[in-house]
Amino acid sequence: MDETTVTQFKNDFARVRAEVGKVIVGHADIVDGVLICLLSEGHALLEGVPGLGKTLLVRTLAQVLELNFNRIQFTPDLMPADITGTNILMEDEQTGRKIFQFQPGPVFANIVLADEINRATPKTQSAMLEAMQEHHVTVAGKQYRLVEPFFVLATQNPIEMEGTYPLPEAQLDRFLFKLIVPSPTMAELAAIVDRTTGTETPQISKVLNGEQLMAMRAVAREVPVSSLVRDFAVRIILATHPRSETATDMVNQFVRFGSSPRGAQALIKAAKIRALLDGRYNVALEDVSAVAPAALRHRVLLNFEGEAEGIASDAVVRDIVAKLSARAAAVTV
Repeated sequence: MDETTVTQFKNDFARVRAEVGKVIVGHADIVDGVLICLLSEGHALLEGVPGLGKTLLVRTLAQVLELNFNRIQFTPDLMPADITGTNILMEDEQTGRKIFQFQPGPVFANIVLADEINRATPKTQSAMLEAMQEHHVTVAGKQYRLVEPFFVLATQNPIEMEGTYPLPEAQLDRFLFKLIVPSPTMAELAAIVDRTTGTETPQISKVLNGEQLMAMRAVAREVPVSSLVRDFAVRIILATHPRSETATDMVNQFVRFGSSPRGAQALIKAAKIRALLDGRYNVALEDVSAVAPAALRHRVLLNFEGEAEGIASDAVVRDIVAKLSARAAAVTV
C-alpha cells in the first residue's frame, strides 16, 4: 500500500460524502457510519423515528454509487418468499412443456433497504438475516448467489412498538453497526423545508461504481493492525462480559451478556476505514475507540437493573473504552 492509494481512497470517500450531502441535510455522522459499513463489507441498522430521511439516504447512496437498489417494506404479512423469490410454473416456448423457473425476489440487489424490519414476523426476519450472513438464498433446495457488492440497511422505529417483533440479540449481531438517527436541529430543519418545498431539486452525479467500491474494500483489508491495537480491541470485547478479567464495575452491575467475537471483527474492520480516512497506513487505538459505540451498542445487553435504572448501552461502552484507554496510555508511557 502506497501514499497514492491511501489518498485516492480518502478522496473517493469524500466525493461520495459530498454528493450525498447535496440531498441529505445534516446527519454527517450517520452518512459516514453507513459508508464505513458499506466499505467494511458489513450491514447497518438505523434506528430513528419516521420522517428523518433514512429511505432517502439509501436511495441517494445507490444513485451516487451507480448500484441497483430495492426497498422492502416489512409488514406482519410479509412472507420469506416475498424477499428471497420463488419458483413459478412456466411454459417452455419451444417444447410447450411446463417447467419451474426461479423468479428472484427484491433481495437480489446491490443495496437493499429493509424498512421497519421489526414489523415482520421472526420467520421472515430470519430469511433476510440469513441472506445477509451467507450472501445467498436457498429455494427448493437450490442455492442462488446474491449480487456483489451486497449491502443491507435496515431501519426500525424505536417508539411505536405495538404490532412489532423486536429482533433477537443473535440476529442483531449480524449488523456491523447500529446507528441512532437523531432529530434535526432548527437550522437543519429549516434547510430541509427549503430544499423540499421549493422549485429546485438537487442534482446528484454518479461518483463510483460497484467495481471501484469492491476495489476500495480490498484496500481497506490491506491496512495493517499492530498486536497492540488488536489486543486493545479484544480487551474491549472481553470487558463487555460481566465477571471477566477486564470488566468494569458498570459492566458487572448493569450488563447481562456481552459482545460476541463479531464485535471484535467490527471494531477492527471499521477502525481500518477510519485510519484510511485520516490518511494513515495503520490503525491507532483512537480509531478503535471512535467506532466502539456504533459497533457494540446493540451487542451489549443490559440486565434488569440496568434497564430499570435507565442505563444506556452507549454509556457502558464509553465507560469501558475510557478505562481501557487510560490503562493502555499508562502502559505505553
